Amino acid sequence: MNRFETSKVECVRGDRPLVSGLSFSLQHGELLHIVGRNGSGKTTLLRTLCGLSRPNAGQIRWNSTDIHVLGDDYRALLAYVGHANGVQGDLTAAENLHVATRLNNGTDTLVKGALERMGLTRFAHLPTKVLSQGQRRRLALARLLVSKKNLWILDEPFAGLDADSVAVMEDILTDYLTRGCMVVVTSHQKIACGAKATQHITLDS
Repeated sequence: MNRFETSKVECVRGDRPLVSGLSFSLQHGELLHIVGRNGSGKTTLLRTLCGLSRPNAGQIRWNSTDIHVLGDDYRALLAYVGHANGVQGDLTAAENLHVATRLNNGTDTLVKGALERMGLTRFAHLPTKVLSQGQRRRLALARLLVSKKNLWILDEPFAGLDADSVAVMEDILTDYLTRGCMVVVTSHQKIACGAKATQHITLDS
C-alpha cells in the first residue's frame, strides 16, 4: 500500500514563513484538500510537495523514503497541474495529448477517450493557441487521463471551468480515487468526489 506523507514541513518565500509544522499522511483512495486565501502559500506548498523546491524544514516521504532521495523515481509517479496550463500553443489539442502520453508512459489509444471526456473532440485538430482559456484548461486536465500515475497534485484545477466541466472533473477524480490513487488539490470550492477519506488543511499566512 502506497503512502504519501509529510513531517513538520516548513515553506518560506523570501524571508516570509508561509507554511509551518505541516504533517499529514495519505493512503490509497484518499484526498487532501488545501484551502487558503491568495498569497497564503498554496502554490509554494504544492511545488514543494512535487519536489520542485525543497522545504525549509521537515520531510516529504513516499513509502517512508524522502522524495529527494527518490529523485526521478518519485517524479515519475506523480502528475502536477499548476496554474499555468503548460500546453503548447502551436500544437493541436490532440498533438499536445500525444506528447503527454509519450512523456508519461501512457498509450496513444487513450487520447481519443481523453478528448471526448473533456469535451474537446471537435477542437482536437485546432492549434491550442486559438482555444479559449476554459478549453485550454480542460486540455491541461485531459493530460491526467493519458498518463499512469499514482499521485495527482492539482493547483486550482476548477479555475476557468464551467459548471458542466467541474462536474466532469469531479467524476474523473472519483474514478481515479476509486482505483486506489491519491490526490492533493487546492480549491476555493467544495469538491464532490468519492474519496475514501478527505483531509482538509487551511493555510492562514
